[in-house]
Amino acid sequence: MAWVLKMDEVIESGLVHDFDASLSGIGQELGAGAYSMSDVLALPIFKQEDSSLPLDDETKHPPFQYVMCAATSPAVKLHDETLTYLNQGQSYEIRMLDNRKMGDVPEITGKLVKSIIRVVFHDRRLQYTEHQQLEGWKWNRPGDRLLDLDIPMSVGIIDTRTNPSQLNAVEFLWDPAKRTSAFIQVHCISTEFTPRKHGGEKGVPFRIQVDTFKQNENGEYTDHLHSASCQIKVFKPKGADRKQKTDREKMEKRTAHEKEKYQPSYDTTILTECSPWPDTPTAYVNSSPSSAPTFPPPQQSTCSVPDSNSSSPNHQGDGVSQASSEQLQPSATIQETQQWLLKNRFSSYTRLFSNFLGADLLKLTKEDLVQICGAADGIRLYNSLKSRSVRPRLTLYVCREQPGGAVPQGQPQAAGSGGDSGGATPYVYHAIYLEEMVASEVARKLALVFNIPFHQIHQVYRQGPTGIHILVSDQMVQNFQDESCFLFSTVKAENGGGVHIILK
Repeated sequence: MAWVLKMDEVIESGLVHDFDASLSGIGQELGAGAYSMSDVLALPIFKQEDSSLPLDDETKHPPFQYVMCAATSPAVKLHDETLTYLNQGQSYEIRMLDNRKMGDVPEITGKLVKSIIRVVFHDRRLQYTEHQQLEGWKWNRPGDRLLDLDIPMSVGIIDTRTNPSQLNAVEFLWDPAKRTSAFIQVHCISTEFTPRKHGGEKGVPFRIQVDTFKQNENGEYTDHLHSASCQIKVFKPKGADRKQKTDREKMEKRTAHEKEKYQPSYDTTILTECSPWPDTPTAYVNSSPSSAPTFPPPQQSTCSVPDSNSSSPNHQGDGVSQASSEQLQPSATIQETQQWLLKNRFSSYTRLFSNFLGADLLKLTKEDLVQICGAADGIRLYNSLKSRSVRPRLTLYVCREQPGGAVPQGQPQAAGSGGDSGGATPYVYHAIYLEEMVASEVARKLALVFNIPFHQIHQVYRQGPTGIHILVSDQMVQNFQDESCFLFSTVKAENGGGVHIILK
């Protein structure tokens, strides 16, 4: 019996010794610096998952960076976009920085690029009524511009240009290899676009957007390189400083825990990448500098600085037929579908729909698009796909008067025959569709249909009683009867540098 007890003690002591040894081995294996995950990560399952992760080299690297020298507001929550306050008419520097890595975009090395700076609405509701908003502002502030370049303070910008009909945009050339700073002045204030109700209304936010282009093989600055923007509010002089101070004082009164939910205020504002503005320029008018800024005729589908009628993001062009032709067709190829997405401001989804034909995209329901693109862009894409032509407010029929005298209005043969002479060329009328009901639109549409350089048209007159010439004004256009017929002729202007159009 004693022998059995002794054997039990020996076995028990051996087990304890083995258990202690195993514990000490675990401790040695898990000691600092003794254990490596390399063997585990080498397993096939981890290799497969790792290969699916994006590599650092695949990360998109923007070629440029734009920094506006104005402090951001401290009263912006962490995950919201920054907000910057500007004083009306004050010059603010935007630094144009070359952000390329070695070997990036080598085709622009040693060459100039073009940038267009715009001040646009941040709210989508105002974006869709932009033309009407800007026309109202122009009426109240005749001769003023929403955006200007302070050229004496700017550095490195070349051949600056502004379009008198595009009050909210400026453009210039610059060399990425050299120091470049564009000083801008915003002349509109945020409360000018707020409905007046009780006084002290909250001003609407704007956006400062910079779009940069390089030359194509024809020397035209049409190839998009980079776009970035930031959110701003514009106050009367010194109002931005007071607002910044008020926000800072409010933040100082908050508890430490509440402050953690807000962004710190930065001395400068970095413009964040965004989609290009929908109107892509076709040319910088002339690749060589000229003594006076000139712009291509607005009848071109796109131009270096778009006219005011094409500044709204949802603008579909000049005519109803053009709007309908821009709809995506079921027979569209993959390439045509990609071009349609780019033209309609869906560039961020071109990769997602890279293998879609027109028919594939048109089959998606509204719910599908909202799920894929989110609520805002999904609804916008659905509406663009199902869009219908907008009925014009006024239709006019016009015919160019032929040498030898005009056929009187009201005679049916004027539209179908040459009058009494059976061998004469028939009078063919063209329809022009007016959407804005202003005199400048009549001139622009006539220039488009009859290939008259728009910049050469000085005035449009209507022939009145006893042959007098009456200047066509906006009010006269608004009183034209729908489907009115006109013959028109052109006469040289007094200075010989253009023409007058006379409607009969």
